[in-house]
Order: sequence, then structure tokens, then C-alpha cells
Amino acid sequence: MATLLIVHHTPSPHCQALLEAVVSGATTEEIEGVRVVRRAALAATASDVLAADGVLLGTPANLGYMSGALKHFFDQIYYPCLDATRGRPFGYYVHGGNDVTGAVRAIESVTTGLGWRRAADAVTVTGQPAKADTEACWELGATLAAGLAD
Repeated sequence: MATLLIVHHTPSPHCQALLEAVVSGATTEEIEGVRVVRRAALAATASDVLAADGVLLGTPANLGYMSGALKHFFDQIYYPCLDATRGRPFGYYVHGGNDVTGAVRAIESVTTGLGWRRAADAVTVTGQPAKADTEACWELGATLAAGLAD
């Protein structure tokens, strides 16, 4: 059975709504043969990443950058996972008050360095998430999980 690891930092109701949509999409009944594992960014480890077949990241944009929690996650898994996870499919969503550019740039930079392969378009949301935003997150979760399905 394939494993999709969802690594997230969810400090706000807006981020929570996006996370719930991602999880709902990833665990939809139509997709079989995929185990979904959720880890808070501060709790996720290199072992979690090494055991996963795909990774879905979620973060707020804080002060023009990804959250410190997601940065910490990347700092601790980068070298232990560098060679073993090249080509790993991933996706991500970012929520910001008014701009997510720096957070997107940072995630793209780190995942490029890791050699991960983006398997779905990123979902970026500013302000209060609209129905289209949560639907896009549902689709993101479903796309990543379906790509791993048996």
C-alpha cells in the first residue's frame, strides 16, 4: 500500500479549512490502496518522509516566507532524505493574508534541491478561503493520492 504524507502547519481557521479539504480529497472513497498520514510540521521526521511514497505540504505565508515550522521540517529532513527521495511526487498549498510569493519561492527552491517532482499545481490562497479554494485543495489531495493508488 502506498503512503501519502501530509506535512502541515495549521495555526489558523483558514489553514484548517484548507487542510481539511486536502485530507478529504486524499481520503475519498474512490481512491484505494493509499494510506494517508498527517503530521504537524514540527513533528514530522525524516523517517516519515522516507516511509512515504508522496508528500503534500501545507503552510501559511508568514512575513513573506513559509512558516518557521515548515522550514524546520525541511532543515531536519533535507540531508537524510536528499538521495533517497529524488523524484518523489509532491504538492503543496499556501495560505497568506495578502501575498504568498515568498513562501512559494521558498518551497519551490527547497523541493527543487531535494529533487522532488511536483505532481500537481500548487494551491495558493490569500484572505478568507472561498469555495473554489477549498475545492482546489480537495482536488490537490485527490490528485496526489490518485497518483499513488495501486
